[in-house]
Amino acid sequence: MKHLMWLLKWVLKAAIFFTLFAFALNNQQDTTVHFFFGTQWRAPQVLVVLSTFAVGVAVGVLGMVPRWWKQRRAASQAGLTTLTTSDAAPSQATSPPAPHGL
Repeated sequence: MKHLMWLLKWVLKAAIFFTLFAFALNNQQDTTVHFFFGTQWRAPQVLVVLSTFAVGVAVGVLGMVPRWWKQRRAASQAGLTTLTTSDAAPSQATSPPAPHGL
């Protein structure tokens, strides 16, 4: 079963690769991207799509950085709180539970 899943993953990866490769081969014509003030950029269409995707990923990652920092800060403060409470009562945390009925 494990081998079948490994094979299925590689078949899916190959299908995605060949689909993107066919997309790149079918879109080799030049495209003009018009910016502000009459500036323009001429490049193959697949390069324009790839660069747009990369810019979108970069903007998404940069948009998540403040939340990521806030979450890391909260997790480190929670970790410090847990360490201080466990240091306060080490004998209770390490002692075995009392047997029942004795």
